[in-house]
Amino acid sequence: MIKSESNLPTGLAKPAQRALAGAGYSRLEQLTRVNEQELLALHGMGPKAMRLLREALAEKGWSFTEASRD
Repeated sequence: MIKSESNLPTGLAKPAQRALAGAGYSRLEQLTRVNEQELLALHGMGPKAMRLLREALAEKGWSFTEASRD
């Protein structure tokens, strides 16, 4: 079996895992370059997944980027 290179939090529901994988996110640090609204727009991402990701980022002293103000 191939070891996964993902370091996303365990406990993410399968739809959220598929949404992140489909958007090309497999590492927690990649999420520091996107804002919460972008992730919530992905089909399969919900409040629980966002909470788990927010907590996992905070444990490392990271956070989502701020929403762009274009």
